[in-house]
Amino acid sequence: MKIALIGYGKMGRAIDQLAQAKGDEIVLRIGQDNTDDLTVDNLRQAEVAIEFSQPAAAVANIRNCLEAGVPVVCGTTGWLDRLAEVSAAVEARQGAFFYAANFSLGVNLFFALNRYLAELMDHWDEYDVGVHEIHHRHKLDYPSGTGLVLAEAILDKLKRKEKWVTGPAGAPAELGVSSQRIGAVPGTHEVQY
Repeated sequence: MKIALIGYGKMGRAIDQLAQAKGDEIVLRIGQDNTDDLTVDNLRQAEVAIEFSQPAAAVANIRNCLEAGVPVVCGTTGWLDRLAEVSAAVEARQGAFFYAANFSLGVNLFFALNRYLAELMDHWDEYDVGVHEIHHRHKLDYPSGTGLVLAEAILDKLKRKEKWVTGPAGAPAELGVSSQRIGAVPGTHEVQY
C-alpha cells in the first residue's frame, strides 16, 4: 500500500517503521520542516493518508487529503470542536475518513470496561469518580482524546454527573478530569472511584 504520513513525530516515525516492515511504501512524509510539500498533487501518489500531526493543523490536512481523493486515517486529538466541519467536507467530497482518539486495542478494551463500570456505579451515589492522565511533556492537548472519551462515557452512564471540568470537580454534578505533562511518559490514564 502507498501511504502518505502527515505528522512525522513519534507516532509518524513508528508508523513509518511498521509500514515498511510489512512491505508498504511511504510515498510522502510530512513533518514540521516540509509542510509546503503537503499538496494535492503530492497526496495523489498515496492510496491512504495517516494523519498524526497537531490539533491546529489537522483539519486543513484532512481537507487536503479529501480534495486529493485520498482516504484519511486520523489519530490527532484536540480538534474535535471542528468535527462537524470535517464531517461536512467528507460528505461533500464523498470521501473516506476514520478517526479515533486512541487506536490501541488495550485502550479500547479500557473504554468498554469504563462504560460498563460507570453503568454499575450509577447505583452507588456514595462513590465519586474522577479521571486522571499523565502524558509526555510534548503532548499539547489536555485533556487528551483518550481522557475525553473516558469522561464522555462516564457522563453517558453515570446519571449524577452532568459535565466534565478540567481539574478538580467543584460541584457534585461535575466530573473532574486532571492532566499532567511530564518527562517522557507515553500515556497513563486512570478512572478512580
